[in-house]
Amino acid sequence: MPLKLEIVTPEARIFSDEVDSVVLPGAEGEIGILPAHAPLVTTLQVGELRITKGGKTTEMAVGEGLVEVTGAYARILTDMAIDADQIDEKAVEQALERAKHSLESIKHGEKQEDVAAVMAMIQRNTAQLQLKKKRRTV
Repeated sequence: MPLKLEIVTPEARIFSDEVDSVVLPGAEGEIGILPAHAPLVTTLQVGELRITKGGKTTEMAVGEGLVEVTGAYARILTDMAIDADQIDEKAVEQALERAKHSLESIKHGEKQEDVAAVMAMIQRNTAQLQLKKKRRTV
């Protein structure tokens, strides 16, 4: 019995298929989900998500979000989900540098919302770079 997995971002449905398993970054560490998993609702952390289907593993960089598991279904709502093959390393490095520069330009104690937004951007860019570099060395 396969597991029906859906990954949705604000822009689009990124993934919708039956899979053998999924491993994702949760609040308490990596969570492995197999078919008939106990019902679960948890937060998704920035990091690497691995989908296995038919012996083939697909890796994605994911942002923060929510995960709902209901036995035969797993739904992931996230602000970012990018397949490792689609990550443009040079563009991500440039975005990371711009984000770091923006963070340095914000004065201490001012605009805490801006600091949070820039920190989230840094985390998402770092997750993409780590996944891309990992795949390059494997």
